[in-house]
Amino acid sequence: MSLISLPLVEISGPPRERGRQYGEQARELIERALTYYREAFAHSSGLSWEQVTQRAARWVAPSTAFAPELVEEMEGIAEGAGVGFLDILALNARGEIIYDSTFGSMEPDGCTSFALLPEASGDGHVYAGQNWDWRHGVADTVMVLRVVQPGRPTVIMHVEAGQVGRQGANSAGIALNANGLGGRFDDAVGVPQTLIRRRVLDSPNLNAALEALTKSRAHIASNALVTHRDGFAIDLETTPGAVGWMYPTDGLLVHGNHYQAFVPPQLAATYRPGSADSLFRVPRAEAGLRAVRHASGGDETRKLIRTAMSDHLGHPESLCTHPDQDQPPVKRWATLLSSCVDLTTGDYLIAAGTPCDHEYERVPWNLYDGEDTP
Repeated sequence: MSLISLPLVEISGPPRERGRQYGEQARELIERALTYYREAFAHSSGLSWEQVTQRAARWVAPSTAFAPELVEEMEGIAEGAGVGFLDILALNARGEIIYDSTFGSMEPDGCTSFALLPEASGDGHVYAGQNWDWRHGVADTVMVLRVVQPGRPTVIMHVEAGQVGRQGANSAGIALNANGLGGRFDDAVGVPQTLIRRRVLDSPNLNAALEALTKSRAHIASNALVTHRDGFAIDLETTPGAVGWMYPTDGLLVHGNHYQAFVPPQLAATYRPGSADSLFRVPRAEAGLRAVRHASGGDETRKLIRTAMSDHLGHPESLCTHPDQDQPPVKRWATLLSSCVDLTTGDYLIAAGTPCDHEYERVPWNLYDGEDTP
């Protein structure tokens, strides 16, 4: 299996120093991200970039209260990349800014996440992954980030350049996959998702990871699928209000972009899924992944996972999403990558684009490399 073709960034040390390393190494990617979001925000909301960064300033206080070390890391990223701190904060709060209104008019991130426990995988390993669907225009800003941080687990993530958290796994054997659920309930200012997700991945144990989700007040609703290498998985539908949860069936758990565990009481009377294709992506992924339990070994297991995540029912808005040429370029969606993390062996695999067109490649770092691994 070949090594990954995406840009790789490895950082270490205290927060501000690792942030500077990040910014210096990803400077060009960060500038691409800023260029895209300047256009995207203008198209979606009519906001100038100055107005966007002015809005982003209101996340300084809740972010600092929640994770001061990550704010310091973002300050270091800004210094290393030669951009403003609010530029980096805006990249980390891009979902919160885009979705800054009530539920109903939101366009949630499109992703399909999965967990496969030993009884559902042909090789008896624990797998976690997803198709990460987002705007096709950011495809050339996606990178793989390894964070070595004193006193905390080492983290490997795939992120948009400039972000401190997205999806990934850590050396404590915890994986996080995430899916958008829409907007928000009220005007209260909560914590951006990138910081909450990074806090999950910084967790040394399962309880700490779940507390990062259940005890934080997020600004917008988001789904989190948490998988542990000891053969446990749980899905949490987090909102600015209540939290719902669900467990695997026969070792398989799949989640998309609609509420599957519960519908928050604030929405119960009028809820409609913001992402209609999620209603068929989830059962198609479940059907494809159920075949994995019959695999004869690791190679066939990973091949069947890729086949399942390459489903094209509903193309182009399918489980494996392709850009819709009828949409303006700034609004086109695609599966930016498909991830498949083997929590048993520590192999972190990524198909760098649509999985139908790209093989899974191995990131050159194993999750369990390093002195901090329990």
